[in-house]
This record gives sequence, structure tokens and C-alpha cells, in this order.
Amino acid sequence: MGSETARSSLVLHGWKLEGKQLSSAAGAMSLPFRKELEKYKNINEDEILSKLSEDELKQLEHVLDDLDPENALLPAGFRQKDQTTKPATGPFDRERLLSYLEKQALEHKDREDFVPFTGEKKGKIFIPKEKPIETRTEEKVTLDPELEEALASASDTELYDLAAVLGVHNMVNNPKFDEGGARSKDGKGSMRNVVKGEKVKPIFEEPPNPTNVEASLQRIKANDPTLVEVNLNNIKNIPIPTLKEFAKALESNVHVKTFSLAATRSNDPVAIAFADMLKVNKTLKSLNVESNFITGTGILALIDALKENESLTEIKIDNQRQQLGTAVEMEIAKMLEENSKILKFGYQFTKQGPRTRVAAAITKNNDLVRKKRVEGERQ
Repeated sequence: MGSETARSSLVLHGWKLEGKQLSSAAGAMSLPFRKELEKYKNINEDEILSKLSEDELKQLEHVLDDLDPENALLPAGFRQKDQTTKPATGPFDRERLLSYLEKQALEHKDREDFVPFTGEKKGKIFIPKEKPIETRTEEKVTLDPELEEALASASDTELYDLAAVLGVHNMVNNPKFDEGGARSKDGKGSMRNVVKGEKVKPIFEEPPNPTNVEASLQRIKANDPTLVEVNLNNIKNIPIPTLKEFAKALESNVHVKTFSLAATRSNDPVAIAFADMLKVNKTLKSLNVESNFITGTGILALIDALKENESLTEIKIDNQRQQLGTAVEMEIAKMLEENSKILKFGYQFTKQGPRTRVAAAITKNNDLVRKKRVEGERQ
């Protein structure tokens, strides 16, 4: 223990010498003195301490008594002499200490109040202010003498007609203006009430689609001659493979003329399957794929198939999840200019160019049908 303390004192002396060296370097330190300090940089403390005797180590410990308590270069624990040489009086007992402090606090008398507590309330009692009641006064309207005379001499029917013209529809809810119980001024008969409110028509939810999906698919596969129209609109739980089976079954069907699968969550694979069907089917007249998740890829597949199809006359592709874009709209316009069989095309174009070309193509196709019908009637 003594050697450790002595070693610390040597180190502290080294710090103290370095501190002096730094402070002297800031001033006018001579070069020879600086060279003398160089020998203290590489001191081996263990070698020095091993050569000291016990008395010399004790004498070295007293160096701490002369340390400077205001030296900022020393740690706080080494600025004063160690004064904790007194032996401990006993083991530390936390619970005993807390109980002792609590006992001392209870035995200590409280300071007496200079003003005894009586429970008296001081200050003014808060009374909320009453809000003034707003009173509305009717404004007096003064009219021209001619208008006053005309209104005074007008009958009740004329007043009602005037109220209808001015838009005073709240008179409908007034019981005295009820059409069944309204009477004229002389009370001889009922008068006509022209102020009638618009009846609110109740809007009911659309009933679910009653089409049996599996039964319809089997009838298409069996080529049932009584099945001409298939409506799968708004049936959102049809699996994608089942929709593809519908397209595959229509390839060989010769009776179904109208097929609709709007709002069935169909996607591009379904559109491509129906595009393959249109290349083979020669019976289908109308196809509706509106309100689905078909992108430009699926729509382009349908458009390419219609270049070979000569039986379809109506197709609806509007209201998809994303816009098709200008390139797809230009392909639609090009297809309709080449296909003279399409008479109805359901799509809201976003560009003026394709819209104009499609309108001209649809008009031309319908005009061709009209001319053929007129020639047939003449024959």
C-alpha cells in the first residue's frame, strides 16, 4: 500500500514538473533549465520504488501534505491529505437509519402558525355573468304603393302562384297551406295549391346478381341453345381461373351473343384470355369488361384480336383502374378505322385526336349498316 501511494506521489511530482514546465515555457524559460527537465520524462517509477526502504516510503507519503489544493492539473482526490483513517463504528444498516430518521422527524415539533386556521373563505365569490338573450326584431318592409295595393287585392291562389315563382318552397310544410284542407277566403270551396314540394325518391341498394356462375359455365361448355346472354356483373368473388374458363368455353360456343363481366375484378390475364377467344369465336356480338383492373396490356390484346374478328359489334372497356394512355387510344382509333363491324365502342377518350378519329369511324360503320338495310328493303 505504501509503494502504491509513493508511486502516485512520484507521478504527481511528474505532473507538477510538467505543469511548471508548461507555465515556464509560456514565459521566459531558459534553454538549460528545459534540458534539465528532459531527464524526468522517462522515469521508471517501479525501479525507483523497489530501491526504497520502508521508512523512505512512509516519508514519501507525507509529500501529499504539501500538495496545492488549487492546482487544477491534479485530480480532486489528490489535492488534500487522506483523512479517512478513522476505523468504522459498525456495519451500515439502511432500515435502522430510516427508522431513526423517521423517529427524529416525529419527535420534532411543528412550527406554530402565526394565523390559526379557521376555515374562513377569503376573497369574492365568483358569480358567472348571465349571457344576454338575443331578441330578433322583424324588419318592416315598405313597398311601393302600387305593390301594396296589388298584394292587398290579390286572391290566395294568386299569392300561392307568386310564392311558387319566387321559390318560397317552405310553404309546403305549413299545415294551413295543405292542398286537401286549404279553403278560399269566402270558405266556399277548396283552392288549388301550386306550391308543391319535390317528392324524394328512395334509393334502394342494388340487389346482388342472381346469376349462378358454375351453372352458367357448364351451360356454355354444353353449348346450350337457350343460353344467349350471360351477365356476371358485380360478382366480385369469381376466381381468375374461372373467368379464364368462361373465355375458353366461348371459343366453341355458337349460341351466346352477349357476355358481360363488368366489376368482377378481372385483370390482364383475363383480358388476354378473352382476346384469344375473339380470334376464334364467330357468334358473340357484345362484350362488356368495364370497371375492372385491366391495364393497357390487356386492352391492346383485345384491340389486336378485334382486327381479326368480324362478328363483334359492341365492346365496352371504360372505367379501368388506371388510364390507358395516349398510345393505347391511338391503337384503338387505328383499329376502329380498319374494322367496319364495330358499331358501339364504350370508352371515354382523354385526348382530342383519338376521340375525333373514333367518332368518325363509328359514324362511318353505322352509315354502312344503314345503307345495307336500305338496299335490302328496296330489293
